[in-house]
Amino acid sequence: MTPSPAPASAPRTGALLGTSDKAAGRRKRFRIAAIMSSLNLSLFVVAMNQTLLASATPTITSDFDSAGGYVWIGGANLLATAASGPLWAKASDIWGRKSIIMLALLGFSAGTIVCALSVNMQMLIAGRVLQGVAGAGVMGQMTIVISDIFSMRERALFIATFEVVWAIAAALGPTLGGVFTEKLSWRYCFWLSLPFCGIATVILFVFLDVHNPRTSMRDGLKAVDWLGSLTLVGMVLMVLLGLDFGGVIFPWESPKVVCLIVFGVVFAMFFYFSEKRWAQYPVIPLAIFESMSNLASFLVCFFQGFVYMGAEYFLPLYFQAVKGMSPLRAGTLLVPSTVSEATAGIVASIFIHRTGRYLDLVWVGTILMTVGTGLYIQLGVDSSIAAIVGFQIIAGLGCGCLFTPPVIALQANVSQENTATASAAMGLSRNIATAMSVVIAGVVFQNGMTLRANDLESAGLAPALINQLAGDDAAANVLKVGNIADLLQQRAVRQAYSWSIRNLWIMFTCAAFLAVIASAFVKTHVLSHDHTETKTGIQKKGIGKEEPLEAPV
Repeated sequence: MTPSPAPASAPRTGALLGTSDKAAGRRKRFRIAAIMSSLNLSLFVVAMNQTLLASATPTITSDFDSAGGYVWIGGANLLATAASGPLWAKASDIWGRKSIIMLALLGFSAGTIVCALSVNMQMLIAGRVLQGVAGAGVMGQMTIVISDIFSMRERALFIATFEVVWAIAAALGPTLGGVFTEKLSWRYCFWLSLPFCGIATVILFVFLDVHNPRTSMRDGLKAVDWLGSLTLVGMVLMVLLGLDFGGVIFPWESPKVVCLIVFGVVFAMFFYFSEKRWAQYPVIPLAIFESMSNLASFLVCFFQGFVYMGAEYFLPLYFQAVKGMSPLRAGTLLVPSTVSEATAGIVASIFIHRTGRYLDLVWVGTILMTVGTGLYIQLGVDSSIAAIVGFQIIAGLGCGCLFTPPVIALQANVSQENTATASAAMGLSRNIATAMSVVIAGVVFQNGMTLRANDLESAGLAPALINQLAGDDAAANVLKVGNIADLLQQRAVRQAYSWSIRNLWIMFTCAAFLAVIASAFVKTHVLSHDHTETKTGIQKKGIGKEEPLEAPV
């Protein structure tokens, strides 16, 4: 059911081509295949650029003699990605999808060249920031273009191809990065991206036929929500930097950390008032948060990202610290989790395409995620490999079911013109969740190891070793556990790690259960095959209260 036109009230960016436009159906299969190939190739480049560096970073920091660079090679990229995502979405509403995604690919190529030619760590980090900003545009525009071209019923199937690409990149990246670093040079980890960027840009230029508003640069710049953009970037950067610095580089009570977080909150308040009262074309229209179903979808996405990242980050720590595995074997044992997540994501997307139902997947996913994460609480020093793999599969299936359905639930409940900004806002919530997950869990883990210091002392460990294993550097000194000659002392240390990590699983299980509660407020809508494509650009018509595109059940 298509909603009646909203009454005019304020200018907007983005409108509709027609209530039953089936442009996607008029596209030939070859054109659709070319568009999807170029989008997946673009994603593959961005994803590989992240996974390749997993094994190359230690060599890079050694070449530049910069221990601090170890954190910032990845951290600078993630911060830039999180802060800039919604800005790209609004820019594409003003100037059109095609020009923005091509600009993002060119920017990513420029950042790649800077990284490949770097002569010091500062230059490399600058290149990584540019890659992060441009990469946010590439990744964000892919989902937006899919939403522009395909109906609600069809888009989940095409989004599933992105999950396949991520899985391939996650599997190939670390291995290829190690080969390049060992046999050639770590710089090839960057040079590899350039040909693929060029191919993807050419294919998109030729075949991507979404609406082109031909907005002039002058009119577009006038339409940009500058105050909203600046306050959003300031809010995200300050909060995430405060969380990253706290307890790692500076104490939590440090004035630097406190000021970053406090000013981040202040920027958040300015952002709210800017979007609510002053912005003519808001970066993130606050109307999308007025629906309880939309808020619930955001919460499900947030808690899924929180739990998902926690498992990805701390399961390897459990494998090495508690089970005494090598880094290589620990990485291998994480495969069941990765494979089950990818499989569940693909199956979920196919299910949505075939049936038009997504709420069932939200319920099943949150329950499986809660049960699987809760089972991690049982893991200990003597847990079997079969139990570890089984628990990963259950939790992985739950997390995998929740990659696409919350996005579909949100898109089905907002107008087509706000699909881009709503999707970008959900991506921002996931990025913030993953950053908070690692930081908060790290604090809980460190506190747990500190509480077990007396037990380590009772086991007879030397004070110097206790300070290394029970302090803030507990996660960094995992390899020292295997060097303890006394087996009873070694077991005491492994039990301390196991107990501290168990506290994390309790926290993550609680977060997963909150996702279950939030899922009860997500509404379902009929996902039809009819589609309304977005007409980008600066429109003079007004926009009324947010209405769903699809008929509620």
